[in-house]
Amino acid sequence: MSYGAQDCLLVIDVQNDFMPGGALAVPRGDEVVPVINRLAQAFAHVVVTQDWHPAGHASFAASHAGAQPFQTIALPYGEQVLWPVHCVQDTPGAALHAGLRAPHARLVIRKGHHRDVDSYSAFMEADRATRTGLAGYLREHGVRRVFCAGLATDYCVAWSALDARAAGFEAAVIEDACRAIDLDGSLARAWQELAAAGVQRVQSADVLAAAPAR
Repeated sequence: MSYGAQDCLLVIDVQNDFMPGGALAVPRGDEVVPVINRLAQAFAHVVVTQDWHPAGHASFAASHAGAQPFQTIALPYGEQVLWPVHCVQDTPGAALHAGLRAPHARLVIRKGHHRDVDSYSAFMEADRATRTGLAGYLREHGVRRVFCAGLATDYCVAWSALDARAAGFEAAVIEDACRAIDLDGSLARAWQELAAAGVQRVQSADVLAAAPAR
């Protein structure tokens, strides 16, 4: 495996609310931070995403009378897992982890900011119609392959990698730079879908070993 200027490291939702002790904690989520920091040093092109919900977002269980976190309901665009209130705009929980080191990141994509539509993917919201503009940005910058890292493997990371493939990019998920929620077998299903779509499953050591000198 080799890569260069045509590749982008996509750092997904490394935010306080997804860390241990956060509102929607991903188990061992903090362990991705030093791995991503090492990876970021090897990539000239880094893009970061943030979950960025308004208060009362439709994906919050608290927005639906009698609903509980992690149950599934039908919304106009399809089935939606309901989550604890998390990553509310301009709150400490929505901030990027203080230990994340990617000062040269060129773009921050904020997603989930439409009150009535959730957004896992960095490319397209959950209604599968509203685009973030990331695909066009990457094409304009000559990117052909996207390496995905962050939280959580089985939701925002997987959806982003699948949408990268659907948009015509090569895509890889850096397994040890991600952690999963694994809700009712969601992690196994995500890896199956990623493999079927042609997304590579790689380790940070292999990516770093192939990195050109910067």
